[in-house]
Amino acid sequence: MNLWLKHVDEVEIVAPKTQNNSSIFKAYRHDDIKLTEVDSFSLLGILSCIKTLFVLPEILYRIYKAMKQADHIHLRCPGNMGLLGCLVQILFPNTAKTVKYAGNWNPNAKQPWSYKLQKRILSNTTLTKNCSVLVYGEWPKQTKNIKTFFTATYFEIEKEPIKERDYSNILNFVFVGTLSKGKQPLRAIQLVEDLVKSGREASLEIYGEGDQRDSLVKYIKLKHLSDYIILKGNQSAEVIKSAYNTSHFLILPSKSEGWPKVVAEAMFWGCIPITTPVSCVPWMLDYGKRGFIIDSNFKLESIVENTKHLKNMSHLASAWSRTYTLDKLELEIKKLLF
Repeated sequence: MNLWLKHVDEVEIVAPKTQNNSSIFKAYRHDDIKLTEVDSFSLLGILSCIKTLFVLPEILYRIYKAMKQADHIHLRCPGNMGLLGCLVQILFPNTAKTVKYAGNWNPNAKQPWSYKLQKRILSNTTLTKNCSVLVYGEWPKQTKNIKTFFTATYFEIEKEPIKERDYSNILNFVFVGTLSKGKQPLRAIQLVEDLVKSGREASLEIYGEGDQRDSLVKYIKLKHLSDYIILKGNQSAEVIKSAYNTSHFLILPSKSEGWPKVVAEAMFWGCIPITTPVSCVPWMLDYGKRGFIIDSNFKLESIVENTKHLKNMSHLASAWSRTYTLDKLELEIKKLLF
């Protein structure tokens, strides 16, 4: 968001306020910023729905008031606040708008009804006027306001020659993400575990924290995997960058993504992604030319023998990812605002 905020004179953010001291989050930076705090709400469960009925009028009023005085409306979707924003923005057809849809835009994806509703409203050019809806990936039969977009982590100046890997010896794998059921870190562990059992030397470093950590620790201990499966926790961007640089492969068997930044980051440094075909991932990987797509029968043993092919894939992955830099992202944002 700070790339957006640096190009405006004043900003008002309407959102619930939460406390998070994790090093992976950054504060908003702007000289003239106003936070309009609203109650958080949920539509899951009877009690939550009852509470929502009481707080909803005030939230809608605050969103309306902020939008009424705005020169540009920016929504972050999907989500509860995004849903309300989608509804209220209909009342401002003449105000310039952008929507960053950070979830899976695949029309055929199985998603909550609230996500589908947001996509329907945003795709309807009668309800959503004067708006660019920024989505990840290229999808057929989209309305004219839907625009393929991207995100980025690195600047042009950070481009360095990628490290040439040796795929014939010990293979280093990395997992970067929340340790949650949705990201499936256990499956990443089991894939490397099976590879080692087949006789190949390999290691897996896992970066991130989450509610699955304790169960992963128990599994590693139970299966005696601690010699080559290592939990690293949350680490700085520099540590993660070093991990991409020294690893042969990224494993991300996630159930749901928007634009998986860790996949693009790994590719930037020539680390070959191994991931599930969710959201725009197949498009990012050029349907298997820049990385490997996991299916239910996927085994690492099937991909590690053709070293020449792997070296070429590493270079293709890096070349593609390096077209999406923070410099380019900022230029594209400026085009949307002015």
